[in-house]
Amino acid sequence: MRFMRLSRTAAIGLVFSLALCACVPTNVQRSPAEIAAAQSADALAQQGQYEQAAQAYLTLAAQSSGHADSYRLQAAEAWRQEGQIERAAPTLDSIKRQRLSGDEPLQFDLLRAELALSRHDAQTALQLTTQTGVSVPAAMQLRLLELRTRAMQASGDNWGAARTRVQMDDQLSGFDHTQNRRQILDLLSKVDVDSLKQRAAAMKPGDRMLPWINEALSRQGIAVASPQPELQQPVGTLLPGADANVREGYKAPAKLALLLPSDGNYAAASTPIREGFFAAYLDAGRNHAPRPVVRVYDSHGTAEGAIKAYQQAVSDGANLVVGPLTRGEVSAVFGQAQLPVPLLALNHPDDRELPSGDTSEFGLLPETEGAQAADHMIERGLHHAYVLVSNDDFAQRAAGAFKAELDARGGQLDGTQTLTNFNNVASGLNIPHAGSAVAANASNTDATPKPSDTSAGDDTGIFISMRPNQARMLIPQLQIANIHLPVFATSHVYDGSDDATANRDLDGVEFCDAPWLFDAQPGLPSHDAIATQLPSAHGAAARLFAFGMDAWNLVPYLDWLRKHPGSYMPGATGQLTADQFGRIRRVMIWAKFQDGLAHPLSGSLQMDDVPSSAPPTGTEPAPASSAPASAASTGAALPMPG
Repeated sequence: MRFMRLSRTAAIGLVFSLALCACVPTNVQRSPAEIAAAQSADALAQQGQYEQAAQAYLTLAAQSSGHADSYRLQAAEAWRQEGQIERAAPTLDSIKRQRLSGDEPLQFDLLRAELALSRHDAQTALQLTTQTGVSVPAAMQLRLLELRTRAMQASGDNWGAARTRVQMDDQLSGFDHTQNRRQILDLLSKVDVDSLKQRAAAMKPGDRMLPWINEALSRQGIAVASPQPELQQPVGTLLPGADANVREGYKAPAKLALLLPSDGNYAAASTPIREGFFAAYLDAGRNHAPRPVVRVYDSHGTAEGAIKAYQQAVSDGANLVVGPLTRGEVSAVFGQAQLPVPLLALNHPDDRELPSGDTSEFGLLPETEGAQAADHMIERGLHHAYVLVSNDDFAQRAAGAFKAELDARGGQLDGTQTLTNFNNVASGLNIPHAGSAVAANASNTDATPKPSDTSAGDDTGIFISMRPNQARMLIPQLQIANIHLPVFATSHVYDGSDDATANRDLDGVEFCDAPWLFDAQPGLPSHDAIATQLPSAHGAAARLFAFGMDAWNLVPYLDWLRKHPGSYMPGATGQLTADQFGRIRRVMIWAKFQDGLAHPLSGSLQMDDVPSSAPPTGTEPAPASSAPASAASTGAALPMPG
């Protein structure tokens, strides 16, 4: 594995400058001619003329007895930069380590470690890069960690190599960052699965390796727990000062590009997203904060179209790109050698490639809903669960996440079934009938089991993921079969419309969903008011509309969320936070059907500090070629970005 040339030009200059200025013995004076010759050698190295620099340093070493070892060290460094570490071997052998000073002994050890690796001597390299009590300057930390991880990998310690690379992650950028992340996952893929699971189980929450283990396991098709993120502090705290209108963390680009397909299979989904984006953008005009000029580009829903749209946006001077929308499009854009402009992708890539650099991902993942349902049940005191889901992709992925999270929280899965036919379902379900106490609990408005209830099944619930028409067939059959366990569902059980007659069969079912659908997130435009004007904000499309709103709401706070773990954005689709991979995660609210109507369980998500997203009224830059057209609601299921 090659050594990464990390910020090569700057690093080279710093290494040689340190050597010439700080590492020369102070008790031996250099003549003006020697200083000039050393500066000339240093300049050659910084210009990339390593062979000439090495020879110049060796000439200085022959002429200066007091600084000979320092100059030999720099000659060896020049050959290393030339990619000819073996040529440095005789010079390194002639250096007396005790004659070096400052950071030179560490530089000497790193050169010897790299030489040892080139000779397949991993043990020597590991010894030289794991010494205790050694002070490592910032300019040499990445080089030390890179050599250490190579030594660990060469000695068969893939876990140690991966953990060392994780230490490097925050210090890298661009291609080096992307490459390092690929190598971390490649190393973890070589570690035994059971060993990874055991290590994860022994880790404390917050361990930097835990997300990497989960990522590696999920890439091998293993469902992993995904606990809700810790939400510690909302973004947008007002900065002190009279009449303050600028909020902490707010950073708007000058020009923004929105990449969405306007034709093909995904045109229907992009309409509510686009309209939600501009609804939030225009609403932001009521506060005093800068906004960008926005231009919309047609990605056509294809890989080629997405790449072309991104490149055109960059050429037009965009400072941030939002989109594209489909998994295939995101994979194609992520696959580019360079992404010169930061990106907020509105989905996750097919190949699960990690976002790198300033790239972020945002999608409505079914895994999020499944994991949150498991957490909700455990918090309700329900540690046993039956899973009943349809056979579509959303439901299957939600079920996998539910099972993993339930297991991680100490719960037990008592049965699972994929339903393909919803006629006469109850006869095929192996669910015990509920006792009278459970039935009584199911009729309570809060559906919270009482401590005095001791009937069998008091700590048991049912998790479902299916469409409303399917759930309307299932729930009555459960009741007829005297199965009165509390039922928890994903958002798909609610079609976004208040149809008390049709939804009365769903009474008692709790489900997680976007708070904006219930006007439960203060500081956002009213859902009911917008839905009366725009069909795309009504019914099943409303979640995509909310998703579009958050695509804008995230824009000014992306940097802040990534740099401040625990901070969150109160959004239309939930409380939004960024993980260490740049993926936007969300925590939704819980709602419940009562008398055929869906109501949020805990009222509104009132926050002390609601973030500002907006410029002063009267100074609104008009979106270029971006006025959203009203879209008719078809009532059909729309593809969700996840």
